[in-house]
Amino acid sequence: MRRILFGFSLLVLPFLLSLEAKAQDTIVKKKKQSISKISRSAEELKNSLDINDEEKIAKNYEELAQGFIDKGDHPKAEIYLKKALVSYTKLKKTYDQSRVTRNLAKVQELQNKIKEASSNYELAGKIAKDDYYDKINANDASRLKDANVTEQNNYLNSNLELLKEQEKKEEVVDAYVQKASNSFKFNDKVDAIESYKQAIVYAESKPKKVIQLQTEIAKIYASDNQFDLAIAINKEILNKAIKQKDFDTQIKQMQSLSEVYFKKNEPEKAIVSLKKAYQLAALKGNTIEVKKSLTAILSYYKKHEKDKESIALYDDFFRNFDKIIASDTTLIDAKTFQITEDKIQQLEKEKGLKDELISRKNTFNYFLIVAVFMLLVFFGFIVKALYSIKRKNKEIALQSLRREMNPHFIFNSLNSVNQFISQNKELEANKYLSSYSTLMRNMMENSNKDFVTIATEINQLKKYLDLEHLRFQDKFDYEITIDETIDTDGTYIPNMIIQPHLENAIWHGLRYLDTKGLLQLKIQLKEGKIRVSIDDNGIGLTKSQELKTSNQKVHESRGLTNTAERIALLTELYKHSISFKIEEKSAPQTGTIVIIDFPIIHKV
Repeated sequence: MRRILFGFSLLVLPFLLSLEAKAQDTIVKKKKQSISKISRSAEELKNSLDINDEEKIAKNYEELAQGFIDKGDHPKAEIYLKKALVSYTKLKKTYDQSRVTRNLAKVQELQNKIKEASSNYELAGKIAKDDYYDKINANDASRLKDANVTEQNNYLNSNLELLKEQEKKEEVVDAYVQKASNSFKFNDKVDAIESYKQAIVYAESKPKKVIQLQTEIAKIYASDNQFDLAIAINKEILNKAIKQKDFDTQIKQMQSLSEVYFKKNEPEKAIVSLKKAYQLAALKGNTIEVKKSLTAILSYYKKHEKDKESIALYDDFFRNFDKIIASDTTLIDAKTFQITEDKIQQLEKEKGLKDELISRKNTFNYFLIVAVFMLLVFFGFIVKALYSIKRKNKEIALQSLRREMNPHFIFNSLNSVNQFISQNKELEANKYLSSYSTLMRNMMENSNKDFVTIATEINQLKKYLDLEHLRFQDKFDYEITIDETIDTDGTYIPNMIIQPHLENAIWHGLRYLDTKGLLQLKIQLKEGKIRVSIDDNGIGLTKSQELKTSNQKVHESRGLTNTAERIALLTELYKHSISFKIEEKSAPQTGTIVIIDFPIIHKV
């Protein structure tokens, strides 16, 4: 009989161990499926990957990781937290980066990956750029590096104070759990139980978490041979689960009770509890818990050679096998997640290719933009250089035109000196030369300036008119009138534009008079502009043309052309509108009027 039972065990136990794999083949036949939190998160992740929404992808990775944390599957949680971190880093969301990095460190610590966890705690603090968050993560990093239990608890206590101040209840619970785990590791069971109790206070809004914490307390009591206290806690949780129809918790608590009863050396009660767990798991189609409970019972029966009971249990199992499989939603959920995860991996590969293409395209666009920018800059330099050359040429042309006016003036002045000498008028010649040298020095000082102040120009024109009056004192007198509202020291006009017209008035109009003429120079403010008028009562333009030699006509024509060219160049260079006109007076009056309008310029 025992030999038959042993052979039967060899047949059934491998079959039992492969229960989950066999059961999954029947899943496709079910029409109604139950989707867990993990499957929902996976489905949402698949959709976000499909539309390539990086922000949603990061959020869904984190939610999926949390689902695995709740389930206790820390390796899977670590995988998805790392993926969430990559997405948040790409999005440059530092707060989210810091949070996920800290959660990653917690998961790694639970897997005893101390070095990686410590490094990530430090990194989480640096990313956050927040004193409070930096201190918490620094404490955790230091705690993992320090082997002294007292120092480790000091770091945890420091964190608890900070977290309580910030009212971070979930983090407070985690810190108390860390402290309890730390105390239990160093065999301080009293402190471990107290830490779990404190964690329960802050986790009261999360019933599932409270059950986990109470179960841990029961385990500590059981490890300390305080079996009655452990049983009392397990029964309390079990009764609440029965009232709330929480079948998963009922199964787990009955399994926990069986473990305590075995330790207490009450195997009959342990087997009763295990059978209840097995029956409820079979009824609710939870094959994982069926396997766990059935394996524990069979192990006990085999050890104590209870062949009859073993056969009865096998018989019950096979009789209900199809029913168990048909109602197992956990297998459906696992299969659903597996299919979704395969799709996620495929979409991740596609996203990687898309991102690489986008990256290459962006790199190409970047270099294209840089190239276009460099071409524009180069073109700008060329344009600027051409503009600078053009402007310089205009300045040279303007300077040349300005200097072109000087030779004739010098020639006339030297003729005047020669005339004084030939007439033995030595005093007048000396006086003329002295005034002439002063005028020429001033003209040389201002020869490189396109604009001078009205005061400077008037001073220069007075000296010029004094010289001409000294030579033709019996031919004309002159008057200079300046509008009092004009700031002569702060207002600028073009250099040497007025002088040629004064010279024309004297040499081609006034010097031919039989009587003494009058030359009037007026500077006024008219309609927002500076108006310069040169009024003479000489012989006029028509008669002057009749009296001129061919050389004089060429000079006068060149003088007017020179002035017009200078005005055109000044307008182009400085964007100031300058205009002038010459009019002959009508009978019975004789003479000419030259009117020049300048813009008001206060700064060159």
